[in-house]
Amino acid sequence: MSEASFFTDMLQSITDRGRQLLFSGSRNTPVAAEVDLQTLCEMLLSSRGEASGMAIAAEILDRWGALGREGAQTFLHMLHEKFGPDTTKLDQAIENYRTDKSSAAVIALHQAAEPRRQELLRRLNHAPNGTAKLVRMREQLLASKDQSTEYHALDADFTHLFGSWFNRGFLTLRPIDWSTPAYILEKIIKYEAVHEIAGWEELRRRLAPADRRCFAFFHPRLADEPLVFVEVALTRSVPSAIADVLDESREQINPEEATTAVFYSISNCQDGLRGISFGNFLIKQVVDDLRRDLPGLRNFVTLSPVPGFARWLAKVRASAPDRILPEAARETLMLLDDPNWPGNEGTAIEVERVLLPLAARYFLVERTPEGRPVDPVARFHLGNGARLERLNFLGDRSNKAMQQAHGLMVNYLYKLDDIVANHEALAQRGEVIASPGVKGILNQNDESRRGGSGHQGTRPFAHIMNSTLGGGRK
Repeated sequence: MSEASFFTDMLQSITDRGRQLLFSGSRNTPVAAEVDLQTLCEMLLSSRGEASGMAIAAEILDRWGALGREGAQTFLHMLHEKFGPDTTKLDQAIENYRTDKSSAAVIALHQAAEPRRQELLRRLNHAPNGTAKLVRMREQLLASKDQSTEYHALDADFTHLFGSWFNRGFLTLRPIDWSTPAYILEKIIKYEAVHEIAGWEELRRRLAPADRRCFAFFHPRLADEPLVFVEVALTRSVPSAIADVLDESREQINPEEATTAVFYSISNCQDGLRGISFGNFLIKQVVDDLRRDLPGLRNFVTLSPVPGFARWLAKVRASAPDRILPEAARETLMLLDDPNWPGNEGTAIEVERVLLPLAARYFLVERTPEGRPVDPVARFHLGNGARLERLNFLGDRSNKAMQQAHGLMVNYLYKLDDIVANHEALAQRGEVIASPGVKGILNQNDESRRGGSGHQGTRPFAHIMNSTLGGGRK
């Protein structure tokens, strides 16, 4: 028996004994059916015994799990309304702090300001499988359409606690390969969020070859549930299209021949942990492991989707003609309305000429109201210190990619010596670090955009990529 299994069984045994003591129906203890959820939560907060606390926590979570959608929403509302800060204690702590700025007064103010539900969630976590059930509870919260102050306050409590419970120090990195137990491989198929895995044979093609790798983070309280995983291709060059990576007929290579590690899919597995960062740690640790095992690797890049580009471009097209999108370019982009446009070479060339400068603007110029890159994948990689290396026209022709990005994919380059400087440039100055090729696309003149100077979108850029990263298309 594994250590994790032994610990889980021990917790379950303690919980079962506690339930027998608390809910046996004796004269001195309440019967479970006669106690509502709010009362059980109050009992849990006042409980001092380990067995009784675990028993109450398990009872609450079992009751919550049996609730329908409306009942679950009522439970979350109750957590906010009935288990916030003790306002009387908070008012007193504020008054004390105004006259006494000591460390003791600061601690008392901090304790009084903490909502009681945070301690309640900590105690619920003691129940068998408590962590997994609380992750599902937050998943339910995030699925709500409610965006009220109540919603944000409750989510802030979950985020605060999960940020500690799922700290990098508690996570373990495991390689995933064709010999990994089937019940975990099934979850890799299920959770793949970037490039769908159609079945076991396709999964085998991604995991079994010697030039493929996959790694996942796990947490000890979710032992068989991956939190996030990354799929890696070992190649001789930087791919510009996902077909170069996933094509069944591709040439397989010996890992020692590889010069490039391509992170082509990163999938978060637990919706209830949205916003809790794992991917940045995952990539950096995988880079360290790959460098140790394969010293010949020189380049660490991604082949990434651009999930927000089509939506942004639609807004640009809907606006009045301006310097960003002159009338001639707007007319060219009408070609996108024909779903068969990628199959016509002449049409594709015309679209590429207009689309790539707009894509460069999307990454290098456009910002959210908070001053961050507008694309979510870009925020992730650029925030981790990667460089925007190359724009790949029609890099992914799948239906999903055509709808989200008109087929556009990008390479982000992780150069270890530059990661800190790149991160600081974005965090401190809002500057996206990009290759000369991407900057050159942005700086194409208006005549080029209107079609007067021919196709200039990728040729200079491909030349730069060949000289800096050892090749373009495979």
